Amino acid sequence: MKIQKGDKVEILIGKDKGRSGDVVRVFAKSEEVVVKGLNLFKKHVKPSQGQKGSIIEKERPIKASKLILICPNCQKKIRVAYSIDKNGDKSRICRKCKSIIVAKKI
Repeated sequence: MKIQKGDKVEILIGKDKGRSGDVVRVFAKSEEVVVKGLNLFKKHVKPSQGQKGSIIEKERPIKASKLILICPNCQKKIRVAYSIDKNGDKSRICRKCKSIIVAKKI
């Protein structure tokens, strides 16, 4: 999958269209991504021993096809290209500014 943990993405479709955030978790098999602070839903939590019941907001996974990557160097919405260097290492490249994309650590 072209989106990795730590990337900055923008949502293209849905209620959060146009909003951007950082990727917190990636589910490769289902091609879904959890974006921090986006695609929220309200969960009703029952009271348990020592805690009150409440309503909390959580992030839900969103399909990777509904997201577009934002280049950390040129700050533009991009599609990802790949290149393989002499050592055989595969790296992601911005198609607009031709720089290597490295995901920041979370």
